[in-house]
Amino acid sequence: MFNLALLAARPSDWTHEQFITWWRGEHAEVTYPLPGLRAWRHTAVSSALEPRSEGWDGLSVLSFDDEQAARAALASEEWAAAVRHVGDMRGRRIALLGDEREMFRA
Repeated sequence: MFNLALLAARPSDWTHEQFITWWRGEHAEVTYPLPGLRAWRHTAVSSALEPRSEGWDGLSVLSFDDEQAARAALASEEWAAAVRHVGDMRGRRIALLGDEREMFRA
């Protein structure tokens, strides 16, 4: 799998719960149609492990078959619609692309 990982923080005038509800509900509906999307995992951050990791609300990992499929999705009208949906909400994000390797499974 090839992943797009998004770490995001809510706008300052939103609560954590409001942001997660929006992300998993209204925004998810706009994101599901991404071409080539194979899986989407979302984590609502409940706490930071250490002070330097504070300030984030959620992590999404969107998975595609390969880098070509991920880049095609990012060039699509469906991605443009998802970006428009976020609009000027004023939150923060870190967006990263990379190849997934399973390191352990119980």
